[in-house]
Amino acid sequence: MAGTNGTRPSICPTVLYADAKAAIRQLTEAFGFTELSVYEGEGGSVMHAELVQGNGAVMLGSKGRGGLFDTVMKDAGPSGVYVVVDDVDAHHRRAVEHGAEILMPPTDQDYGSRDYMARDLEGNIWSFGTYAPDIQG
Repeated sequence: MAGTNGTRPSICPTVLYADAKAAIRQLTEAFGFTELSVYEGEGGSVMHAELVQGNGAVMLGSKGRGGLFDTVMKDAGPSGVYVVVDDVDAHHRRAVEHGAEILMPPTDQDYGSRDYMARDLEGNIWSFGTYAPDIQG
């Protein structure tokens, strides 16, 4: 099954941005994602991009590029994504150094996680923490 061997995630959040190139810069520089691939269309729009963090990935693209997904997502609100990281405090420092809007500083949670929350340039909420569901069940 994809996602259980550490090589291919089985769930990939997908987010569309008015300025996908700025989103890619923020996600890589401030939040530590690694750019796996970026496919541009005419006029420099991002048709599809894949960024990775650990064994997870997020796919993103430019709003207004056409196609069914773009059409059905047209009026969608901000998304929320949770990303597992090993060192929440170091990850948070990096985000702050790059000017990310922090909504909640690193906080120990009752359920055993330590996490923080940030908003990206277009209003999506990104949570970074140590909690990871045990899906080996």
